[in-house]
Amino acid sequence: MKDSLYGDLSVIGMKGCEQFVAQVDAYLKEWRRHSDEVSFIVDVNCPRFGTGEAKGTISKSLRGHDVYIVCDPFNYGVTYKMYGKEVPMSPDDHFADLKRIISANAGKARRVSVIMPMLYEGRQHKRSSRESLDCAMALKELENLGVTNILTFDAHDPRVQNAIPLCGFENIHPTYQMIKALVRKFPDISIDKNDLMIISPDEGAMGRCMYYSSVLGLDIGMFYKRRNYSIIVNGRNPIEAHEYLGNDLTGKDAIIVDDMISSGESIIDVALQIKEKGAKRIFIFETFGLFTDGLAKFDKAYEDGLFDGIFTTNLVYRTPELLTREWYCEVNMCKYVAYIIDTLNHDATISKLLSPIERINSLLERHKKASAQQLKLEFEENN
Repeated sequence: MKDSLYGDLSVIGMKGCEQFVAQVDAYLKEWRRHSDEVSFIVDVNCPRFGTGEAKGTISKSLRGHDVYIVCDPFNYGVTYKMYGKEVPMSPDDHFADLKRIISANAGKARRVSVIMPMLYEGRQHKRSSRESLDCAMALKELENLGVTNILTFDAHDPRVQNAIPLCGFENIHPTYQMIKALVRKFPDISIDKNDLMIISPDEGAMGRCMYYSSVLGLDIGMFYKRRNYSIIVNGRNPIEAHEYLGNDLTGKDAIIVDDMISSGESIIDVALQIKEKGAKRIFIFETFGLFTDGLAKFDKAYEDGLFDGIFTTNLVYRTPELLTREWYCEVNMCKYVAYIIDTLNHDATISKLLSPIERINSLLERHKKASAQQLKLEFEENN
């Protein structure tokens, strides 16, 4: 890593990201040996008028600074008052506030990077018939406002970066952190193709699953969605059935990998079919846990034994109720994000951070040694 900094480091957490950014700041202060009184966080605010209109304000000058803005457009836990009523912030509101803060900087910062874990309008990434291209338009807006780099996690379709070919765009995957959380939560898991399989819930998740399969040396099974294209329900064609393609699951553990849980209907149906095919334990890896229809169906599915754990990152808002669930396992990404910010601020490459194969191999080696040691101890106790 280079010794010189690209510019004085400043980190901004938009509304709802305060706790996440505070943890990132703690790591940065520890690595740079700053006292608790010194912080890289810059306070910003977007006060609103009674009509719901707003403006962006920054607490200090950012002239010449290397600025990183963390924004979670899907944090509906943040509210504001409009005409006397409490209104949850929508993704549109969060994105508008992000643009306000970038505008308030007035181009004074040396570089502005936006860390948006779940990409705003990322699911509206392509056009079918007469439709808007919302994600492409949003990325163009950020580029036109002077944003140099956009960093996102597990983009629904990373090809949206084609809309901004001259702007930095990094699509980051939490593969290492997910595997690490799994072996810590379930230390008896066997990472072996005879005992464990990777399952793709649909065709779109195959790329992610192939990466897990490659680094872990496991087989893949896949479901494809049979939709009814003659009708539209809640803006999409409803799924009629999930069809399975793959090896026998009898007696094996399974990891279902996808980018997000929305309502949860699809993932629960996939888990049910896997269970019916003889799978032993089922673990669900989802970068973003939105749970748009609540937690009741997941509570019931867990009680029915359909899955053993759901792993999602802390990159988006999680309700207090979710954090209390026995089946929920949070994957903390603050240290990883701090590494990325620290490396970029030194104007160094993040290639090794984006390709964690060495760390995964080291983790698996430690896990195998720990498992072998545990088996030895159990053998000695029983004999």
